[in-house]
Amino acid sequence: MILTRDIGIDLGTENTLICDRKGRVILREPSVVAVDVKSRRVLATGGNAKMMIGRTPGSIVAIKPLNEGVIADFDMTADMLHDFIYRSSKRSFFTKTRVVISVPSGVTEVERRAVEDATRSAGAQDVELIEEPMAAALGVGLPVNEAKGSMIVDIGGGTCDVAVISLGGVAARKSIRVAGNALDEEIINYMKKTHNLLIGAITAEEIKLNIGSAAPYEGEGAMGVRGRNLTDGLPKAVEVTSAQIREVLSAPVSEIIGAIRETLEVTLPELAADIIEKGIYITGGTSLLRGLPELIEKETNIAVHTTDIPLDAVAIGAAAKLRKARTR
Repeated sequence: MILTRDIGIDLGTENTLICDRKGRVILREPSVVAVDVKSRRVLATGGNAKMMIGRTPGSIVAIKPLNEGVIADFDMTADMLHDFIYRSSKRSFFTKTRVVISVPSGVTEVERRAVEDATRSAGAQDVELIEEPMAAALGVGLPVNEAKGSMIVDIGGGTCDVAVISLGGVAARKSIRVAGNALDEEIINYMKKTHNLLIGAITAEEIKLNIGSAAPYEGEGAMGVRGRNLTDGLPKAVEVTSAQIREVLSAPVSEIIGAIRETLEVTLPELAADIIEKGIYITGGTSLLRGLPELIEKETNIAVHTTDIPLDAVAIGAAAKLRKARTR
């Protein structure tokens, strides 16, 4: 009897999720690897490695092997995937691993091949790629195979993927490398220029999560931020407000909305009519930014629907694709 294992993987810039054949999330880890600088030996992956970011001695470096949705370090990505696949297995041995893994819709053929090769290097024997917006649409249950238009916007850490899907294919698409990480970078740059304060990516993300928004919201406030004074190198603390951070995030948020508008502008009239009727569906971690759904709705005059599984939709959709392949 040949043992097989089928898994769907959302290989994200910030987080990697693995789903089993039934669509249950069995692993959720940050896409981070801690490496010994001299030997290039992997010391930790996932959450354990993320805890080391900005806190490691000179001999150890914690890196994110993916950048803007694509592989920046092939070997580290393969090692990370190998560890994640091994940790998610409930069996001590399996003969064959079949994987459906997501890629941003705007990647090149070389970048697609790098993802496939890295997945095979991690131990998978059968690998199929799926574009993130298609996976997200499957994950939230949109009727992707019907002759009706469905619009999905997946906003993750590295990319924002917009797609209009009909009859199992993508009728219109737009992918930009502006998403959650770009918001964090804007906050880091703002703290440098305005407050002469150097902060790290983790602190920037905390600011975004605590008081970040795309539109005014009830209960706005302020938070203290600690970092290093760029003038004298000493620790320093300042206070920033919700309104200030909203202004900082306005440029990348506008780019995301611009991508949605550009996709709508090239959508066939019949499909556009379907989208007006059904609305726009948004997924991904950055879709949780306060006020973003309301702002998109205001700018497009189309209803925007959120989901209960914004972080899991792509991985669940990848697993759904695998189930469909098995039933053929």
